[in-house]
Amino acid sequence: MIKLMCDARGDYREKFMNRLVALSGGDVELGLHIGYDKADYHGPALQWMRVKPARRGTLMANTRQSGANLSLIASEEFGQILETTVEQLHRTSPHYAYRAHDVHHIQDYLDYFHILSDAIAQEILSDGITHALFFNVPHLFYDTLYYEVARALGVKTTILSWSQFPGRFFSMNRVHDQGLFDPSKTKAPPYEMEQGTAPDLFYMDDKWQQQGETGKLSARAVAQFLKFLVRRDPAKLLNPRYIRDNLGRMSRIYSQLPDWRDPFAKFFHTSELAYFEHLAEYEKEPVDLSGKYIYVALHNQPEMSTSALGGKWRDQALVIEALARDLPEGWQILVKENPRQGAYARGPMFFHRLSRIPSVRIMPSSASTHALAANAQFVASVTGTVGWEAIRQGRPAMVFGAAWYGAFPGVVHYQPGLDFEDIAAIEIDHDALQDAAGALLARTHEGLIEQLFFPMYPDLDHEDNATKVAQTALELLRGERETTFGPDA
Repeated sequence: MIKLMCDARGDYREKFMNRLVALSGGDVELGLHIGYDKADYHGPALQWMRVKPARRGTLMANTRQSGANLSLIASEEFGQILETTVEQLHRTSPHYAYRAHDVHHIQDYLDYFHILSDAIAQEILSDGITHALFFNVPHLFYDTLYYEVARALGVKTTILSWSQFPGRFFSMNRVHDQGLFDPSKTKAPPYEMEQGTAPDLFYMDDKWQQQGETGKLSARAVAQFLKFLVRRDPAKLLNPRYIRDNLGRMSRIYSQLPDWRDPFAKFFHTSELAYFEHLAEYEKEPVDLSGKYIYVALHNQPEMSTSALGGKWRDQALVIEALARDLPEGWQILVKENPRQGAYARGPMFFHRLSRIPSVRIMPSSASTHALAANAQFVASVTGTVGWEAIRQGRPAMVFGAAWYGAFPGVVHYQPGLDFEDIAAIEIDHDALQDAAGALLARTHEGLIEQLFFPMYPDLDHEDNATKVAQTALELLRGERETTFGPDA
């Protein structure tokens, strides 16, 4: 008998979960459902620190300190787990969200971590949970804490994750198993791709690689500014000079950035002004690709690729500092900001750290990431798709985190003391790359698990898709099917 804990937010994930239980013929009992209002507990409410009851009320309403989380605290990974979860909770702080939680001091973050992890541990133990299923890589505060507590208590965890292969998804038992497999163990047809071509990424826009016209202050940005004042500092609404000065700063920022960059369309905070003013300083930076350099395309943050899959390397300045320590004489590190990035994880100290490295040059928004990668000695990334693009074009890639393509030819996992000249000299056999990609594709599973992709498949049979996903998940839980990634994969 499997007593299941499942993180299933939204109707489509609930359908996967319920279909799985039905298909099990009584072998799976749903012991704990984390989701929205219809679940046992409302997961995102824990992220935002709101009292939002679900079927069982609120998680901490009837618990007292028990020490049930001791195995988590005693874990060798505790320090990294604590850093990761606190950073994930910070994404819903007042600096980055309008309806934010009100935690400011590091001790408050620590207190909340210990209170919640103890309550989660009590619930898992009292419900007799044996298995935990996640329909995405845990990368928010609440789901990461459920995942880490479950692991510490000996619960078997299974994680599903969308893949770059259309209509397929990955599976693994641990977050940092992603990318861990031996291509030679799986015999499958090659995944054919034209040499030198970049993958078609629906979430990237070609205009992001062009200069274009400079922008103008948008009505939406003004609305976001006023929304910020109403929620955070309403007294400033009575100060015309303050409003005029800040709108002036915003207008100057727009006039220095490409028109496709709309800095304040989704969110405004005063910290965003300093970030974009600093970023605008690099817009006139010359783009010289003639010398030897490593290309670093910064990840958008916060996102799964760093906050969950990066470990300590979610700190991207640390990545660049590590590269600089072993950089050959005469080489440079060219850094390009993510076109969707805001001020999160990009405070003044971030840029100060980079400015202290003589070999670092920050590229303007208009610099083509494709040209930067194509002319680099190699690219470096935590887990970003830029590495997948690079090896497809015959350029080596260095990764710092759990990149899904980490076992492919041409990919090097960072270690201190690596010889960068040797890495730059790596020649990628395109046929071997296609074979490795084919082996990975054969280990993926059929189905769509992310609602984001549903519009791309207008003829999708949702009932059939739910059955396929649920059946695969059931077989993974039972151990009847191998995960995509893992130490023995």
